[in-house]
Amino acid sequence: MKPQRPSPSPVTDFDIRLLRVFKTVAECGGFSAAEGELGISRSAISLHMGDLEKRLGLKLCKRGRGGFALTEEGHEVLQGARRLLAGLEAFRTEVNALHHNLRGELNIGITDTLVSYPEMRITHSLARLKAEGPGVRINIHMDPPGEIARAVLDGRLHVGVVPEVNLPTSVETLALYGEHSSLYCGCEHPLFHAAEPEPAELAQWDAVVPSYPLPESGREALAWLTGTATASDREGAAFLILTGAYLGYLPDHQAAAWVAEGRLRLLCAGKAGYSTPFVAITRRDRSPHRVLEAFLQVLTKEPSR
Repeated sequence: MKPQRPSPSPVTDFDIRLLRVFKTVAECGGFSAAEGELGISRSAISLHMGDLEKRLGLKLCKRGRGGFALTEEGHEVLQGARRLLAGLEAFRTEVNALHHNLRGELNIGITDTLVSYPEMRITHSLARLKAEGPGVRINIHMDPPGEIARAVLDGRLHVGVVPEVNLPTSVETLALYGEHSSLYCGCEHPLFHAAEPEPAELAQWDAVVPSYPLPESGREALAWLTGTATASDREGAAFLILTGAYLGYLPDHQAAAWVAEGRLRLLCAGKAGYSTPFVAITRRDRSPHRVLEAFLQVLTKEPSR
């Protein structure tokens, strides 16, 4: 006879706490990485995971020399935990909406480097939201655009700020601004003190090219370059350009401080460059969420000067 698994029992507060621990461990990729996120020791995390496995009657993860990995059942439990916790957050949001004061959580995902954009539209909007609802808890996640879009769709994030490139049709967009990127070299590069090159001369130099999706104008701008290195985000590209060994495109607002310090030079001004539209994204079929709607409302207003 096959061993009998425990019969399903009502989900308790203790189960929910254990599932939160499990979700954090799974998303952090292991017990050690989750310590700081959870604020508890590895031994305590191990006890919690053991309790959850006993209560579910399932082996959720493997640990050993090969590293941390979820079992097949662990992957399924993780998806169920995400749905359950997202449902609890939705319930809490609905209850909060019954109160006059704005309260609850806003989980927002933002693409890297936008903090230096001069318009500071996101910063101003978050400031207005906090002023309207001092009790609102804001949780910011910095992730690649594709991960932000996935997190918005599966309910881990309420809103994301990403380039308007290759977005799924199941998201709604709110236009924010266009970000201009130009070609730069570092102060150790041979072109830094040379005469201004023509775009056709750029192919002889090593360049770092993005591995993330670009608008059509960005793909056209890359045609001048010989990519011998890639970067998954703009900060990674900056690291390589500042070595002096590579040319590469950076958002002008990101590069401005290094240009002022004499560490970067703008190349082919007006001849090589492109603009990327940025948008705020939300699920088209999202449930009412008072904090999110308040944030989207302030986001549509012109930023203070």
